[in-house]
Amino acid sequence: METAMLNSSLPQGSLGLADSRSGEHFFTAVAKTLDVAVIVLMLLVPTWVRAEAWPVRYTLALLAAITVFQVIAGILNLYRPWRGESISRQFFRVITVWVATIFLLLLLAYLLKETAGFSRLALTTWFVATPPLMIGWRMLARMALTRWFESSSSTRNVLVWGTGDIASELVRTLQDARNAGLHLVDHVEPTQDREAPAPRQAGEAATDKLAQPELLELQARRGDFSILYIVLGDGLKKHAAIDVIERLSDTTVSVYLVPDYFSTHLFHGRWSNLGGIPLVSVFDTPFWGADGWLKRIEDLALGSAILVLAALPMALIAAAVKLTSRGPILFRQRRYGIDGNEITVFKFRTMTVTEDGPNIRQAQRGDARFTPIGEFLRKYSLDELPQFINVIRGDMSIVGPRPHAVAHNEFYRSKVRGYMLRHKVKPGITGWAQINGWRGETDGLYKMQKRIEYDLWYIRNWSFWLDIRIILLTAVLGFAGPNAY
Repeated sequence: METAMLNSSLPQGSLGLADSRSGEHFFTAVAKTLDVAVIVLMLLVPTWVRAEAWPVRYTLALLAAITVFQVIAGILNLYRPWRGESISRQFFRVITVWVATIFLLLLLAYLLKETAGFSRLALTTWFVATPPLMIGWRMLARMALTRWFESSSSTRNVLVWGTGDIASELVRTLQDARNAGLHLVDHVEPTQDREAPAPRQAGEAATDKLAQPELLELQARRGDFSILYIVLGDGLKKHAAIDVIERLSDTTVSVYLVPDYFSTHLFHGRWSNLGGIPLVSVFDTPFWGADGWLKRIEDLALGSAILVLAALPMALIAAAVKLTSRGPILFRQRRYGIDGNEITVFKFRTMTVTEDGPNIRQAQRGDARFTPIGEFLRKYSLDELPQFINVIRGDMSIVGPRPHAVAHNEFYRSKVRGYMLRHKVKPGITGWAQINGWRGETDGLYKMQKRIEYDLWYIRNWSFWLDIRIILLTAVLGFAGPNAY
């Protein structure tokens, strides 16, 4: 018997693909080999068709492309198991990795002044044709695997044992994963009765009596299922799960323990290990290691570019603030940054007051404290432009949960569950909550609750391209809106 902990991200998990680690490594090696072959062929073919020379720089370019592609593919988890992952998500990841590879190659060629030594037609063909071929072989592979999985010889029967929301979600996921070689034969709810009922007769309908450890063992021995998912929720006692695991240890059934992350905080969790000991993070940041560096590079590159482009408008706004009202040009306010540490956030002053004490009244529509141009600046978020200085300094990120004044933090942290979890990442100038309409005054507790809900979703689902999407949507929708005042 094989026992494992199923990843809590059920919709995107492998749902049993890891039964054979050697098989997973084999398919990963094949996928990497095919991608490398596509990269090589798509530069060889156009040069061969045009009978062009093959200088050494082309070989170096191929080696650089393969290396960069594999590094980025590792960072973005391109070669994760396919089972349970949508086609569109997989294809989008392929294009993302290739576009990032091309960008870095062009930057390297520009810095080395080697761009003139390559055929534009060959490079264009290479750049454009490579991703469709990578997507093409994946489509064919998925079609072949689907046909293979649909055959009775390769489909594995699955039984789910447990109750609650997570068990229901797991059942729905398995029903949607039929073309992935998994067939749900039963969903059984554990009973409190310690006596084992009589075994069911052939053709008898499944009932909750099948939850008894003795019957699960009997079904496993006669081959009714080859995978068992045990949902560790309120309806399942620890001793019952241990009993089942011990009984099935003398069978060939693969057993997976599924944490009920709805009744705990494991919904935010990620699996890892420490010295071979499996761990699940209950609360954590997504920006460890390579992802943290990618996020910082994104902030520095985009933040610097935006500051350069906004230099003249910022100078004009600064002059207008100074000429239309008394007081400093920049408003400095203490807010919470990453890990709950205080930072000083810069904004163009839009009010006649500069409150930063224990009691701060939020801005309201038509607020009498606005300066002559203050309401205009706030409506189009122009007062936020100096925060790109915070981004360059490392206090903030371009995208992330919006920072709140310290006084507001202290007020809401005791009223909104999970409020301080938004401080596991750097605060941002814009964020997922803002582009979804949860910005501005929080005159009702539910508004702050919805903002926190969207902030935590962003933290759990962060990706580089999610940041780009938020930035683009902010440019189109986020600079103005009914809640911007």
